Amino acid sequence: MLPNATIREILRMYRSGEVSEDEAAAAIEGLRIDVLDGMARIDAGRSVRCGMPEVVLAEGKDPLTFAEIMLAQVKTAGRCIATRVSPAHIEALRSRLPSDIRLEHRKAARAVILSTGNGPDPRGGTVAILTAGTSDIPVAEEARLIAEEMGCDVRTAYDVGVAGIHRLFSALKDLIPADVFIVAAGREGTLPAIVAGLVDRPVIGVPVSTGYGYMGGGEAALASMLQACSVLAVVNIDAGFTAGAFAAQVAHGGGRR
Repeated sequence: MLPNATIREILRMYRSGEVSEDEAAAAIEGLRIDVLDGMARIDAGRSVRCGMPEVVLAEGKDPLTFAEIMLAQVKTAGRCIATRVSPAHIEALRSRLPSDIRLEHRKAARAVILSTGNGPDPRGGTVAILTAGTSDIPVAEEARLIAEEMGCDVRTAYDVGVAGIHRLFSALKDLIPADVFIVAAGREGTLPAIVAGLVDRPVIGVPVSTGYGYMGGGEAALASMLQACSVLAVVNIDAGFTAGAFAAQVAHGGGRR
């Protein structure tokens, strides 16, 4: 992508020979916005511009409106992801799905993928994902889906939290070659800080809204990760998408691979 370029500027640069036809086409595609019935603006150029797919958040959307947005997106991009889907959202999609579009329901991730047959392009890089407990798996699986859709190899180790810390060390042995680690934990959220003190790769902490009582719902986990003395980045509570996308960008080496 050409930074901060308008379409007029891109055309001028192409006419003067400063950029190739392919470079100009990619830059223009990255600025593309499709308007759907005046209710939604689909960022059709996000993958070109930012290197990550456009992802539809189903939560809070009327199922019929959601289905229209998803079908418009997959027709534009050939592939579309939705997170936080409910049975009603899935039913609305299935009832309107053309025969040439494939639906894949990732139940553990609470997500859906629509595609016209094309899969994500491998871009290199390995992302490791760990969870403290089994209750953290849905958020971890959302992160896994996004990292895979961005072309990464993903390896996982679940239920390795500090309540039985000996579980962590054997799990880490198989994950050490990873380029970046995502660690999801609820309750007191200790695991990401421990992992960050053991590996020489970037660690992304994901506080999960498991836990109850004082500062429950992920607040204690978030506070704990932000106060960690080991070096790690922290995303918002239950932000699996953000963690997966950021990890993929890190694993890609900032686009240098």
